[in-house]
Parts: sequence; C-alpha cells; structure tokens
Amino acid sequence: LLDFGANTKARLSSSGDQPKPPSPLCPRLIRRASDTPEAAAAITAAASEQQPAQSLGFPVLPSPPTSPAMAGLLHLNSTLLPSASALRRRSGAPVPGSSSSSRRRCRVEAKIREIFMPALSSTMTEGKIVSWTAAEGDRLSKGDPVVVVESDKADMDVETFHDGFLAAVLVPAGESAPVGSAIALLAESEEEIPAAQSQAASFSPSAAPPPPQETAAQETSPPPPPPPPPAPVAVSAPAPPSPATQGGARVIASPYAKKLANDLGVDLFSVTGSGPGGRIVAKDVEAAATAPKKAAPVVAARPDVPLGSTVPFTTMQGAVSKNMVESLAVPTFRVGYTITTDALDQLYKKIKSKGVTMSALLAKATAMALVQHPVVNASCRDGKSFTYNSSINIAVAVAIDGGLITPVLQDADKLDIYSLSRKWKELVDKARAKQLQPHEYNSGTFTLSNLGMFGVDRFDAILPPGTGAIMAVGASQPTVVGTKDGRIGMKNQMQVNVTADHRIIYGADLAAFLQTLSKIIEDPKDLTF
Repeated sequence: LLDFGANTKARLSSSGDQPKPPSPLCPRLIRRASDTPEAAAAITAAASEQQPAQSLGFPVLPSPPTSPAMAGLLHLNSTLLPSASALRRRSGAPVPGSSSSSRRRCRVEAKIREIFMPALSSTMTEGKIVSWTAAEGDRLSKGDPVVVVESDKADMDVETFHDGFLAAVLVPAGESAPVGSAIALLAESEEEIPAAQSQAASFSPSAAPPPPQETAAQETSPPPPPPPPPAPVAVSAPAPPSPATQGGARVIASPYAKKLANDLGVDLFSVTGSGPGGRIVAKDVEAAATAPKKAAPVVAARPDVPLGSTVPFTTMQGAVSKNMVESLAVPTFRVGYTITTDALDQLYKKIKSKGVTMSALLAKATAMALVQHPVVNASCRDGKSFTYNSSINIAVAVAIDGGLITPVLQDADKLDIYSLSRKWKELVDKARAKQLQPHEYNSGTFTLSNLGMFGVDRFDAILPPGTGAIMAVGASQPTVVGTKDGRIGMKNQMQVNVTADHRIIYGADLAAFLQTLSKIIEDPKDLTF
C-alpha cells in the first residue's frame, strides 16, 4: 500500500487515459490507505479524479445479487465512509474553494449569552434590580454572583452559569424586569464585548406612549409642581453613593453583610460601602464593628415623605397587594375565642431565659391542636378539591422594613420548644436581612398573626391564598371574670380570631379546634416535651 500510495499519482498523470465511468473504491482499501499520510494523499487524488479500481491495478469482483435488506445495509455502509473532501482535510491537502474564513468557521465561535431575570419564588412575576455586584467588562467565573435581585419576599444574589465577561447591563439598578427577560449580556471572550454592547442597543425599551388626555382642561393645565427637594448639603467633592438614603430608602448591602450586621449589632445606615455602586460588603461591616465607638451625635429627624406625592409599590408591596386581591375570591368566615393565659404566662417567665419566645410557644400550641384537627390544616387551590397537608408548617407574620413576610416553622408539631425557638430566631434574622429562601416563606399550611405586643386586643386577619386558615392573636390582658363558685376574680385572657376558607372548613370544625387550643394553652405542661 505504501508503494501504491507513493506511485499512484505519477501513474495516473502519465497514463493519459480518459476517465472511465465512476466506480466505488474498495471500502477496506480506503480505510487502510488513509491510515498513512502518503497513501491517503494518493487515494484522495484518485478519488477526486474518480479513477476506477481497474486503472489502479486492482481486480474488481462482480457484484453478487443483493436482497433489499442487504442493499440497505450497503447503503448505510457507504454513508459512513469518508468523503473525498474529508480525505483531503485528513491528509492536510487544501479543499478547493476553502479560505481562512471558512477554516475559522470550523472552530466553535465565541458566544454572547443573555442573563435572564430568574423566578425566585412560585409567585414572582417580576424582579427589581437592587444592585449589580459586577461591573461591565468584569471577568466572571461560573458561580460568581452578578446581581442582587429583590423578589416579592427577599433579596437574593443571582449567580452566572457560564464563564465570560459581563459585556452589557440591560436593566440598571433600581429598575424592574419581568421574569425570564434579559437583564444583561455575557460575552465568552473579551473580543466579543464590543459586539455584545452593539447588540445591547436592540434591547433598549422604546419610549412609552403618553397617556390619553381626558379633557381639554387637562391638556392646557400646567403640570403639578414637583415635590420639594430635600435640603441641600454642602460637599467638597463628588462622593460615592451612600449605602442608605434619607426618607426610608433601603440599605444597599449584600445579604451576608446584612446578616453580619444583625449579628454584630452594626447599624447599616452608619456604614459606607466599598463595593460596586457604594454597596456594603462584609468587610465594611466588620470594620464598623471593630471601630472605636464615637459619642452619639444629636440625630435630626428624617424628613417626612412630601405630602401629595405618589410612590410606586415596592416589589414586596406589589406581591402583598396581589395576594390580598386574590383573597377576595375565597369565601371566608370568622370565629373568635377567649383563652385564659395565666399558666402560659408563668411558663414563659420560667423558660424565657433559655431562649424561648412567646411566638414559638403559640406556634407549638397551635401545631399540637392541628394534629387533632387536620381539616383546619387543609388547603384548597383549585376550587374543586382540597388537600390534607402531610406537614404542619406554621407561618408567622413578621413586619419588616417596607412590607410583611411570613417565615415558616416547618414540622412545628415535631420539634421541641427549644429547637423551635432557635429556629424561629434564625428565621426572623434572615427575614429582616431579606435572606429567606423561597421554601422558608412560601410553605406555610396555617398562619399566625400576633399584634398582642402592640396592645391590640383583637383584630381580624385576611386569609393568605392557598391556605385554609389564619389566626389573629390579641394581647393578654387582666380581665375581671366570674369564677365557678360565684366569686369575682382576675385572670389574664387573650382573644383569638380565626379566619377560614368556608369551602373546606365549617364553623363546627373551627369551634372544636379552638377548644383544643384553649385546653393546651391553659394547661401548657405538654409544650415543653
């Protein structure tokens, strides 16, 4: 074969014979010959000139008759053989008509990928960009945080799934984007950044059309004066954005920095961030915690929001509004009950020093009562059926800056009161730092809302969508009561009102549940087991 490969081309050029009709080369010959560069080049030349096997000095056996199945098999075999152009490329010979540009297309071209707004919860339809942790042009590795997104319940770091360069930011900090829409472009190589930035121009939202004018008076009337600006502050040079602004604006800090500040007792409003865009990072909090304490200056009251101004909903406020509107479609009813809390108050005083909270005690008592009344823990989502939930997950409403959130004590009936209290403290810290994961706030099967610490004696709560009941807890107050023997005495009592989905829970169900809850609270010895 080597001799054949070396001399084939010369013999073909000197033969002077006219080409004969095409005849397929022996597949085994092609495979063997192409294993060496010299032979492959010769076979390639022969194949390109379509010389039959006879002209190369090889006998051609007559083709035996083939069955349809064999014919199909032979056709499959022929499709697996390398083509002439493939043999040329393998031998290093240039392909006619090829160019350097076509060879470049053989390589995997650099990609420009879109970074999308993620869905951070099952109810999230849009997200707000809190801050970008990377700047345009920064090199990123897979898993690096790129942007902090405010969902309907929490702030979360969003990571990149690919290596590359942050080429263009499509949605700046402070603006919102629908779930699934592009918020940035990621270039695979640094050379692709200009192309990505040109591509980013096509993502620019078009100007929204002006709202229709209702009356001629509105068309001619001057626009209302803008709200008065805050008092000017003299500065000597431009300064980076402050981590907190006046008027109740949010603190721009990483989730870990918020948690660290809460643990170390650092006021984030007093910390200047060193991260991108003035964002507070962990090292800023650590530095503030170790800095010598200064004499507390007299702090002027923050200016009030200008009266008459219109403020758009935050993402969290928008989610709360949406849920409340959905609740209007659920037929609900309410049942109130008075519970004596003397024994519970005494137990709380006894174990408070061990880290037990009243919220954990109420959640534990509620979970124990729900074990005996599973229908109150049920939920109806489609209006045609309801589910007896397999877990008792107590969601407890917590007021945080700018909204309301319900951290969930999962399997509250199975945890002891001390573990439950530790878990509750952890959830509250994460909620106030806006670090809750979706399963930590959207998995509740029964909700508690307690305003007793504000002295509220009773109130009604709105049923959250997807749950069967919510219990509003009022303050425990000294009350004059009549005893069974006809005397007058004083007892601490609290009022609880339960709002329930009447499609699955009836009045008798709630009455029985509240009787059980009352017995547990009035004799709370089982709460510590």
